[in-house]
Amino acid sequence: MQDQVRQWTTIPTCVGIAETKTLAKLANAAAKKNPSMGGVADLRDDALRDDVMHAFSVGDVWGVGGATARKLTDLGIMTAGTLHDMPMKQARAVGTVVLERLVAELRGLPSAAVEMVAPQRKGMAVTRSFGTPVTTFDRLMGALTEYAMRAGEKLRHHGLVAARLTAFFHTNRHKPDRPQYAGSRMVTLHPMTNDSLELIAAARRAAERAWWDGYASTKAGIMLDDLVAADIRPRTLFEEDADKRARLMGALDEINGRFGKWTAVTASQGFKREWKLPSEMRSPSWTTSIAEVPTVRAR
Repeated sequence: MQDQVRQWTTIPTCVGIAETKTLAKLANAAAKKNPSMGGVADLRDDALRDDVMHAFSVGDVWGVGGATARKLTDLGIMTAGTLHDMPMKQARAVGTVVLERLVAELRGLPSAAVEMVAPQRKGMAVTRSFGTPVTTFDRLMGALTEYAMRAGEKLRHHGLVAARLTAFFHTNRHKPDRPQYAGSRMVTLHPMTNDSLELIAAARRAAERAWWDGYASTKAGIMLDDLVAADIRPRTLFEEDADKRARLMGALDEINGRFGKWTAVTASQGFKREWKLPSEMRSPSWTTSIAEVPTVRAR
């Protein structure tokens, strides 16, 4: 694994092997600090595990915070090895169930199975700075439309719906000599949705309430809160045909995924995107874009 990563990326790596995540972290740290290990530490070896743990400061153990480390050192627990020998009940009393699980991990007992499903997100945001200041509502709405479209795409990708949407925009805070304004409004999404068209309509309502003429905005964004899984969302009595709109959004995502981002957009977003931040100096996307991979020709 090390040789392959170095060959492909030229990046040196270290590998830690153990029965639990906490021990694997210790193994990885030991592999980095000890050149004699050759970049690989396998703590399944009892003797090596004991040596590493007794040489590892308790404050450097993954999951031990500064306050907990001070409590442990006051008790004479200076290393990961002495933490390993700490009674489980005492660990809970000193650092709650978190420290108790950590001690279990140091003993080779996984405190919990590896999470196969990521924890559900509670909120998400799509925000961008503008390449040029935005002074008209239509141009601002074009940017917010793009952000709402992207937010809806992210919601659908994660199988979520949102209950609240906040649209915001503000001027350049680093130029106090110019007129300053920050606008932000929140609207409730009823019913909860991941439909991009509904999010765009909500963003317009929020932006209209917050807009004032005479200011040059340099950043805007969309924030979504109170996210829940789409299949368990609360239903309302007079909902429209949700399946039809879901198919429409699915077709939109498929088109943009197959033919390129922003192939299909709404009229309010447009194609010019004057607000887009310039990116002439960005690094090439060699690992994600086949069109940017260097081409070598032999003569």
